[in-house]
Amino acid sequence: MKALILVGGFGTRLRPLTLSVPKPLVDFANKPMILHQIEALKAIGVTEVVLAINYQPEVMLNFLKEFEKKLGIKITCSQETEPLGTAGPIALARDKLIDGSGEPFFVLNSDVISEYPLKEMLNFHKGHGGEASIMVTKVDEPSKYGVVVMEETTGKVKKFVEKPQIFVGNKINAGIYLLNPSVLNRIELRPTSIEKEVFPKIAAENKLYAMVLPGFWMDIGQPKDYITGLRMYLESLRKKSSAKLSTGSHFVGNVLVDESAVIGDGCLIGPDVAIGPGCIIESGVRLSRCTIMRGVRIKKHTCVSNSIIGWHSTVGKWARLENMTILGEDVHLGDEVYSNGGVVLPHKEIKSSILKPEIVM
Repeated sequence: MKALILVGGFGTRLRPLTLSVPKPLVDFANKPMILHQIEALKAIGVTEVVLAINYQPEVMLNFLKEFEKKLGIKITCSQETEPLGTAGPIALARDKLIDGSGEPFFVLNSDVISEYPLKEMLNFHKGHGGEASIMVTKVDEPSKYGVVVMEETTGKVKKFVEKPQIFVGNKINAGIYLLNPSVLNRIELRPTSIEKEVFPKIAAENKLYAMVLPGFWMDIGQPKDYITGLRMYLESLRKKSSAKLSTGSHFVGNVLVDESAVIGDGCLIGPDVAIGPGCIIESGVRLSRCTIMRGVRIKKHTCVSNSIIGWHSTVGKWARLENMTILGEDVHLGDEVYSNGGVVLPHKEIKSSILKPEIVM
């Protein structure tokens, strides 16, 4: 089986982290976002993953070469020269996706984090005999999304309603699809939307089915949702393989710590924290709802909450970072500095406090 991951654009909403690496390579729960998906695909027997990409393909491929060997899965790129929307890239990768076997292929949006119930989706797809399956997830505020209206018993999709102003349902497209090769004949090689142009036509022929995603779902393409997604992911990890989470007197709630990280005395860490490889957390530090990426040093008695600290940065003593502070790669924050939602670009030294949310160039 094959799979296509829609990698797409520049990751502007996750800057300054995406100024250092393409968005799918930004760490989430101590490994690149895209690796969560590739591992899930490999686990159900996918042998080749195609990345639909229009930005820095060399960086992506060089990085993923080591995982190709480690996971034993072929990873290739299909490069757009112009943005092709959400369906165009599928047409562009046609030759890579068709192998004559007639087997369906997966399409995933690279920003989505979930429990990836791909085996269940495969069984669902084979069971209904239609042309395409999409995963849907229930949300509290459907008016912000495209809503999928479906038959509850069979899952057959009736129609799509974009950002409905009156309630038509609470299930939205979760960005995970399983398509028969025949769907490729429906997509033209031009900038086009799978949600607005391709799926409605398949639904009109009663050949599109939706499966409600069990477990959590989050689009982690922007910082606030990234932090929420981390909370959901760690909670799911607690239920599925809690041995991966840290335990002990200085941990509260769900905390993921790489085994090479060093944590000092008298720290209080959690809930919902990920600490990456090679990090040094000095004594008396308080961390909650945050991601500390590879090679970061946080000095004594500092408090970090609701923030993302990028690779190889240092945070001085008695500092306080909160309210969606994001430090890009290699940022150095001085002692006793306060950041209230500061977004700091890579390779900066910050000596004075950031009192209101702003971008520091």
